[in-house]
Parts: sequence; C-alpha cells; structure tokens
Amino acid sequence: MNTKMIAKNPNAYHNYDIKDSIECGIELNGTEIKSVRNGKINLKDSYAIIKKGEVLIYGLHISPYEFGNINNKDPLRTRKLLLHKSEINKLVGAIQQQGFSLVPISAYLKNNRLKISLGIGKGKKLYDKREDLKKKDAEMYIQKHRDKYL
Repeated sequence: MNTKMIAKNPNAYHNYDIKDSIECGIELNGTEIKSVRNGKINLKDSYAIIKKGEVLIYGLHISPYEFGNINNKDPLRTRKLLLHKSEINKLVGAIQQQGFSLVPISAYLKNNRLKISLGIGKGKKLYDKREDLKKKDAEMYIQKHRDKYL
C-alpha cells in the first residue's frame, strides 16, 4: 500500500485532545489533485461539521494549479468528505452526546487518492496546553542531558 504524507495540521494536537481518528476521502474538482500532489495544501485553520447527513470540511486551502486554466476552483471552497453512512452516524453520536469536534489531522495520498485523517477530539483549556508544553520541555531536557546522568 503506497502512502505519502502531504500535509499535517500543526494545531490539531495542541488545541485538541484527540480521542479517535477516522480516514475519509475527499471530493475534489478539476485540477485540485494536481496541486495536492505538488504539496499546495494547508490544513491549519480547517474544521469539519456534519450538515444534512454529509460531512463538510471548511477552511481547507488548496492553491490553484499553476498551469491550470479558467476552470480552477476557489481555494477555500467547502468540500465534501466521503464516508459511509454508519461512520457518519458514529460521528454524529460522538459530537452530540460528548461534545467532541471534528478536526482534520493530516492529508496523505493512499494509492494515488487523497485521504484526510479526521480526528474526534475535545478542545483543550489554556492550562492543559501549558501543562503539555511543560511535559514536552521536560522530555526534551532529559533527552538532551541523558548522557550526563548515565
């Protein structure tokens, strides 16, 4: 199975406590896949919602293809994520009952098809973010000075 990482969301694990993730396809038009293969995709401010039984992704930026024509689409347009009905129902239950959010974690090519890893997570409070940064700094310090203590 060929997988190639295209983009990651740098804010996903910092702003959200991700409990679960799900792989989904995405509906693209025109020359968008050519831009994606060139790495012209940005997940930073993107999020997903469920509307009328469909999962839609907002804020996903795919730059227009350089050698494209008048048929290039709007880079920030709303795109539909491709999931089975049972998967959508599972997401609806998680969002409504436990108050989770849908956050795109990464975009990658799998067998020449663009896939989005969609995380199901809860927003972190400011003190949680600070605590995570403290843990990360402590681990980096230990790794850096490990030879002194051994």
